[in-house]
Amino acid sequence: MVAVHVPDGVVADAVRGAMLTDFGIEIGTSFGPLHGRVWRIGTMGHNARRDAVLLTLAALEQVLRAAGAPVVAGGGVGAALESYADTGAADSGAAT
Repeated sequence: MVAVHVPDGVVADAVRGAMLTDFGIEIGTSFGPLHGRVWRIGTMGHNARRDAVLLTLAALEQVLRAAGAPVVAGGGVGAALESYADTGAADSGAAT
């Protein structure tokens, strides 16, 4: 599980809804004092596959940009691909 900070000015539950509606990707909310401040994104099993990671990052970027967050186009996917290349996992199905 990875906790992801919700950018200022972004409605956390609206982003979660758009991720599910537009991309079929479910990300978790947080509870208690962190509700609306962080999302929880699973990183085990199917969600640890390279294709799932890249799709989730690309979808999150699009939804955040639509919500007005200052997100660099392609930044998340680009960083992930660099990380895969650095770890030798670029051609494997597993995230390392």
